Amino acid sequence: MANTAHALHILVKHKEKAEDILKQLEKGAKFQTLAKKYSNCPSGKKGGDLGEFRRGTMVPQFDKVCFSCEILTPQLVKTKFGWHIIKVLYRT
Repeated sequence: MANTAHALHILVKHKEKAEDILKQLEKGAKFQTLAKKYSNCPSGKKGGDLGEFRRGTMVPQFDKVCFSCEILTPQLVKTKFGWHIIKVLYRT
């Protein structure tokens, strides 16, 4: 079982905006470009890069997705901070 993950994310307030961003990604838009443009998180300036983090570091809903979703496939999840599009780069 993986204990660390490296992920990118885009944080927005509204589900509709998150779904629009997902559609742009499906059409080939660059994750980092969209993160810089739309993300409300300070990590947006770095293309949404959260770096590598340990299991249990993030809020539960975010953590669950990071450690169970398909690698490199953007996922949508809601937390107390808003709507996240998460792209896990790898797990170790």
